[in-house]
Amino acid sequence: MPLDGRLLTAWVGGRYLDSGNGPVVELISPWGGGKAATIHIGEAAGVEAAVASARAAFIANRGASVADRAGWLEAAASEVEHASEAIVEAAIRDIGKPRRAAKFEAGRTVAFMRACAQAIGDLRGEVIPLDVVKTGAGLFGFARRVPFGVVAAITPFNAPANLLMQKVAPAIVTGNAVVVKPSPEGTRVALIIAECFKRAGVPDGLYNVVPGGKDEALVLAAHAGVDVVTVTGGTAAGDALARAAGAKKFVAELGGNSANIVLRDADVQDAASRIAASAFEASGQQCISAQRIIVERAIYDRFLDAFVAASAKLKAGDPSLPDTDLGPVVNERAADRVMALVEDAVARGGRLLLEPRRDGCLIHPTILADVPAHARIIREEIFGPVAVVIKADNLDHAIAIANDCEFGLQAACFTRDLVNALRVSDALNVGSLWINEASRFRLDNYPFGGVGRSGHGREGVRYAIEEYTQWKFTGVRLPPG
Repeated sequence: MPLDGRLLTAWVGGRYLDSGNGPVVELISPWGGGKAATIHIGEAAGVEAAVASARAAFIANRGASVADRAGWLEAAASEVEHASEAIVEAAIRDIGKPRRAAKFEAGRTVAFMRACAQAIGDLRGEVIPLDVVKTGAGLFGFARRVPFGVVAAITPFNAPANLLMQKVAPAIVTGNAVVVKPSPEGTRVALIIAECFKRAGVPDGLYNVVPGGKDEALVLAAHAGVDVVTVTGGTAAGDALARAAGAKKFVAELGGNSANIVLRDADVQDAASRIAASAFEASGQQCISAQRIIVERAIYDRFLDAFVAASAKLKAGDPSLPDTDLGPVVNERAADRVMALVEDAVARGGRLLLEPRRDGCLIHPTILADVPAHARIIREEIFGPVAVVIKADNLDHAIAIANDCEFGLQAACFTRDLVNALRVSDALNVGSLWINEASRFRLDNYPFGGVGRSGHGREGVRYAIEEYTQWKFTGVRLPPG
């Protein structure tokens, strides 16, 4: 495996930094428990070097054409494609991601890079009719979208290639330079991608990596040389980073507690199958994993039977095997937290329909019912393979339950009635909604992002490109004649 056995250090200006005698962290594989990597923490000095490198690269390359930047990204996409197997193996070993899911993520990462390279040609400016007021007579004005400068990207463990590239690709193709602070578990993948950018001929300094934890993230967000902070992670982390960033542009895709509504006219078997995959196939470790399953009373028992059966069929275990549906959660601390949430729900009267069998970091699919609304597992983001089924009297009641939540990222509704589908679309407080597809489903060509405590700003090819650019106006006084 690339970087196997090597101390993982910061990547700055197209090369690895000498780690010196700085602190290290040992990364333990969640499957098997062996040491996965040794990571040198970047600390403030690493952040300073990376931001300086990015600033210099941004200035040096601000004259590059759109064709140049699209070409860099296309070349990098080809290199990432060649490195896909290394990315897959790193995801399996470092975070316990099942092989099938890791392969899908690697392919999606490449496709997203190429989509951004193609879409940049559609970025448009506009001519402003200044003579709409009398004092604008004889003036010509136009506005265009330009890069911000240096983008700080704080990225999570659960999709270490794709969620990193959701920020890096649109930022670089629009002319920015990037400093990535990945989660410790995503560090190896971030560095594999760094080497891909180097081989592709992307100018040194446009992509930098600083390993570390929350301290490095906060220093990076607060750095005066950073113009944009973008983060995918938990809401508490987002709050802290927003405070550190201050007045900078801030793009945040934060926590979720996805509601999946199943109405009485839905195809129950189809809904149960799709929601089971949505709740458990990523071990629940996605912000849009199905968490609260809200089912109309008329079909509640029938749905429960179908949902439990579909969930019990999923294979949990060794992430390196091609037929594994869900592997371990990322570490023992995460597993402890998930189990504590389940125990709290049961203590408050919740009923277990599928028991939370645990083996180290591996937790089998777990289903709860009859959980009171004040239980932590209803109010918080679980981020583990646990789903709660909630009974609703009717559509209005289902909407009220779904909206009784501080998060609003992505939701789902299963119904054959177009009128009801549109009512749900209007009424749910979320950034995006799927009808007859479960909440974990996502494509990269629609605006993806949350409302409320789920953050602000949007990802998705065109929408991310807009997020990493800003309007710049130029006015010209034309000579008379």
